[in-house]
Amino acid sequence: MKNELIDKIKGAIYGQAIGDALGLGAEFLTKTQVGQFYPGGLKDYDQIIQDGHRSRWEKGEWTDDTEQMICIFDSLLNKHQIDIKDIAKNLHHWANNGGRGIGNTIYAVLSDDEFLKDPHKVAQAVWEKSGRLLAANGGVMRTSILGVWEYYDLQKVVHNAEMVCKITHTDPRCIGSCVAVSLAISLLLQGQTDYEVISQKVQELSLPYDDRMKEYFEFAETKTLENLELNQKDSIGYTLKAMAVTFWALKNTNFEDGILKIINEGGDADTNAAIAGSVLGAKYGFAAIPTRWVEELKGKEVLEAKIQQLIKVMLKAEIASSNSNTNQATKATEKVGFWQGLIKKITG
Repeated sequence: MKNELIDKIKGAIYGQAIGDALGLGAEFLTKTQVGQFYPGGLKDYDQIIQDGHRSRWEKGEWTDDTEQMICIFDSLLNKHQIDIKDIAKNLHHWANNGGRGIGNTIYAVLSDDEFLKDPHKVAQAVWEKSGRLLAANGGVMRTSILGVWEYYDLQKVVHNAEMVCKITHTDPRCIGSCVAVSLAISLLLQGQTDYEVISQKVQELSLPYDDRMKEYFEFAETKTLENLELNQKDSIGYTLKAMAVTFWALKNTNFEDGILKIINEGGDADTNAAIAGSVLGAKYGFAAIPTRWVEELKGKEVLEAKIQQLIKVMLKAEIASSNSNTNQATKATEKVGFWQGLIKKITG
């Protein structure tokens, strides 16, 4: 596994956690309030105000967005595959042992007595009960690890993102946005750098989930960040806004500038910055993340240990796949040799 790829994997995972931890400082604030609380802009963890909401976390500590990503992460490290019931079990355990910051949709799904038996069925029922209106960003905020896992196979990335999203969110806009963000990360890990190529491929594979996504891809490519109105009260947790912010950042900014511009818009700032941070991290790599944000991140040792374990698991899978391909090639060569020999005998 090349050092550049490892750097991008670390960038995606740290990028999520750092965007989340720093974005907490502006979460649920209007842009005007952000300016009042942070004259000159929010730039570092130690600036974060300690009100009733934010004081539940230490400065530099990530929130529920990354906690739920880690629920998926831990399952992958344990099972070495996507195991929906195991991920559901981890989410359920997290929710029942603190679950700070848990969103309404996820709470409703995880609270159901049947959740651990059939999470997809329960999530579908909660969505149906809402009148099919729930399209919150609780699925897309945790999806970064799914862009890393099996990044080399886009069809697997699509399938994995869909299946994991549907554990709690079954609206097609939620599924489509999870697929879109995961695909962007996987394409970046594959070495693609051209935004137009990435956007075209992502849209090709994600738009079939819901046509309403197209407007937000166009928004991300043609409008300014201010036009997205991230602090608009009735849509701050909308999954397609979170997706649009991410693609806007991918097209227009570097890591540090992107994170700072996003969080200083207010709204659901930790989620927007977590998702954008994961994609920007995959684009620019861990080396591009400001050192101060890494050093002051609470829990970075835990995160680093998980990343190192993940790289070992992925490397093992890569070696096994390579050996399997070699064996298949050897068998194919032997088969050809057999038939060539048989034909030679028959034809004399």
